[in-house]
Amino acid sequence: MYYFASDIHLGAGDEQSARAVERRFVAWLDTVSRDAEAIFLVGDIFDFWFEYRRVVPKGFVRALGRLAELTDRGVRVVFFTGNHDMWVGDYLARECGMEIYTSPQVMTLAGKKVFIAHGDNMNIDGQPLLKLLNRVFWSRTLKWLFSWGVHPDLALKFGHWWSGKSRKRHGAADRRVALTEPSTGPVEEPGTGSLIEYAREYAQTHKVDYFVFGHMHFPRDFREGNFHVVNLGCWAENPSYAELDAAGDMTLKMYTS
Repeated sequence: MYYFASDIHLGAGDEQSARAVERRFVAWLDTVSRDAEAIFLVGDIFDFWFEYRRVVPKGFVRALGRLAELTDRGVRVVFFTGNHDMWVGDYLARECGMEIYTSPQVMTLAGKKVFIAHGDNMNIDGQPLLKLLNRVFWSRTLKWLFSWGVHPDLALKFGHWWSGKSRKRHGAADRRVALTEPSTGPVEEPGTGSLIEYAREYAQTHKVDYFVFGHMHFPRDFREGNFHVVNLGCWAENPSYAELDAAGDMTLKMYTS
């Protein structure tokens, strides 16, 4: 079995709510690891993550410990960076044994071609400000200057402030949908259309059985003939995950604990 989750946003909100989300995520890891061949974490697992050479954000001990335990047992854990945790270095790979990808990937799983990406930076040609911010955030030079010129305490304070603004723009709590019901036809939620359109254009020239995205914070199972796009939900409001079974069937599910 292959499992997919995104937008856990570990560390977001007040201490009590952040701890509740972390415990829920760890409980889910315990559940799916019983038969998981691989677990895919599709971006924004952390609300903000920035690695210095010898310093990483404190916290997330339960989640990081469980992930390290899973990889020690031989469970493959694949981490895709999102717009909140794009500044990973080698710590998560070295200490937790995770595979790290910073760009979309097409992988063959259970005999199916699965396109996996967080979902940010897709179909943004009409958003010049966002394109500029992406260049800034992905600049190795600016990252180096930031790490050498900004104290970690200030960096994390700024990062959590910026991340909080980003999460509020999604407004996920106001766009709840049925998690277990496949959705077909026109997409109404703001933002989903760009990901669907990106996937549709990509599928015209590439053989893909499933597209798996996060980023938009609400779950959606979009099917149109053989075209199938799964949007994973944010775990603070709509904890959901996708499951790909041995027969090659992809299902979007709600997690309750």
